[in-house]
Amino acid sequence: MAEQDLEIEQIVKRLDMLNHRLDSMDSVITSLVERVMGRLLTMEVTCPKCGEIIQVNITSSVRLRGKG
Repeated sequence: MAEQDLEIEQIVKRLDMLNHRLDSMDSVITSLVERVMGRLLTMEVTCPKCGEIIQVNITSSVRLRGKG
């Protein structure tokens, strides 16, 4: 019974850690989406095969309404 309680406790801790990581990812993704919707975003990715830098421009077709 004590082993089962310990296993349950470990599962709960792992689920809490996973939940925290998902919350963090959600915050980063939300921030990125808000930035993309507001202005041009440029990503630079290095090709793992040739080492060349690839530049990707991401823009939005949505018009944002100003406050006020």
